[in-house]
Amino acid sequence: MTILEVIQRGAEFLDKKGVPSPRLQLECLLAHVLQMPRMKLYLNFERALTQEQLDALRALVQRRARREPLQYIVGSAPFCSLELAVNPCVLVPRPETELLAERAWKFLQQPPHPALALDLGTGSGCLAIALAVNAPQAVVHASDASADALALARENAARHHAAIQFYHGDLFAAVPRSLRFRLIVSNPPYIPTARIETLDPEVRDHEPRQALDGGADGMDFYRRIAAEAGAFLELDGRLMLELDDEGPAAAAEIFQRQNWIVEPVESDYNQLPRILIARPQAG
Repeated sequence: MTILEVIQRGAEFLDKKGVPSPRLQLECLLAHVLQMPRMKLYLNFERALTQEQLDALRALVQRRARREPLQYIVGSAPFCSLELAVNPCVLVPRPETELLAERAWKFLQQPPHPALALDLGTGSGCLAIALAVNAPQAVVHASDASADALALARENAARHHAAIQFYHGDLFAAVPRSLRFRLIVSNPPYIPTARIETLDPEVRDHEPRQALDGGADGMDFYRRIAAEAGAFLELDGRLMLELDDEGPAAAAEIFQRQNWIVEPVESDYNQLPRILIARPQAG
């Protein structure tokens, strides 16, 4: 079978299984098997695949048909022009989180330098690494409750030569209380427990539940961060958090009740509320 035939038949199969963007997904899997850029497939439509390549592709397509995320199958995901290793121990990085990363590193690029930054619940390390790469004058720290996630984050940090201090603990639990950060950033679990069952199979059945579940109303981690972050943040520092677009007002109210000054919520590419920025009250 040629590359074109494989793409056509494979995309049809994935489409029948309800996989979104089936042709794109098939092309990404085939490019992974052939170890070539996806766009190069279009220059090689008549190339015949070996039986070994067909068998390898077939195994990957079957996994994708079971709605396993493409990123877990190929073992990596892009984030802010960085290629990061991912596995089922961590969430797949999202484009919305890239907006949070960019907003955060632009803040860190402002004087004074050096500034300390902390990423809570780092997962794959995507936020912490993006900060370290794009604001090299900052000193970046990161924490996670999952030892497996931290192992992957360390691997990704080493891959991108990002010097990050990692802590194994839930939110601030393992962070030295002597430290004061100019920026604390996080993409915390924020999906209400009952809503998880309504998510796409890729998320519901494959991504780590502990990185999704924000409690009954999705606000558990916002409450904890609002209560605990003040002890770790400089007076002129900022707290930047990703939001569930269905609950921005509730999250903002949680921080206001804890005497934070909450800036207008910033929107994502789809004009949905996505980034909460807060700073401590003076005095």
